[in-house]
Amino acid sequence: MKLIEQHIRVTAALIVREMSTRFGRKPGGYIWALLEPVGYISMMTAIFGALARTPVLGTSFVLFFATGFLGYQLYQAKVGFLSSAVRANKALLGYPNVAPIDAITARFVLQAMTTSLVSLIVFMGIFGTLASIPEINWSHVLEAEGGAALLSLGVGMFNSVMFIRYPLYEQIYGIVTRPMFLLSGVFFLPDNMAPPYRDYLLYNPICHVIMLFRTAFYPEYRAIGLDSGYLFTVAAGVLGCGMFVFTMSRRTLRND
Repeated sequence: MKLIEQHIRVTAALIVREMSTRFGRKPGGYIWALLEPVGYISMMTAIFGALARTPVLGTSFVLFFATGFLGYQLYQAKVGFLSSAVRANKALLGYPNVAPIDAITARFVLQAMTTSLVSLIVFMGIFGTLASIPEINWSHVLEAEGGAALLSLGVGMFNSVMFIRYPLYEQIYGIVTRPMFLLSGVFFLPDNMAPPYRDYLLYNPICHVIMLFRTAFYPEYRAIGLDSGYLFTVAAGVLGCGMFVFTMSRRTLRND
């Protein structure tokens, strides 16, 4: 019980520290968290709006790209933040009360709250421009968030070890995963692709996160190929692998 209480206290302190470091001590620092999604969504809406009369789903370009980009961010924002969690808090690991898992937990909680708040603000702004507000299926939102959270936590824990032990891995990882933004269904619907390309794309679990997230805003979206079982199976396997590597490398994370 004491260990749990200690973990909660340390994690809370690290969350406050991360908030101060990332967003600064002024409220204006939080505005930057909104600029990336608003910028991307606005740019894509302008470009595709000039090329086509209607999006491939629904009637609003801005809502279509928001569900794609913010669905992708459910995974990517957490991974990017978690992968450097241990390295960024290296100086604090010299204290016996601070463990590597505390740094991971603090960043995971903070990023989950930040992504949720940013998404809420962005969608509220978008809904204000629509003639009719869609009825949101919150169970699908939570399911997409759950799958993305498990997947990102596993990859983040694995990366936090590999980035420290093998600097070259960080560069290779960045190169290999860079196309994921284009291949995960942010700008298109994977189920509209012709076989066998659709089947190849659906091996990517992030595609299923975005498709699941979109079904929450588009009741008419059939999401052909969406497989929640596959998403959570892959996410559980990745999480198990990440936890194993992270647990076996505790001494390395403290000393290297």
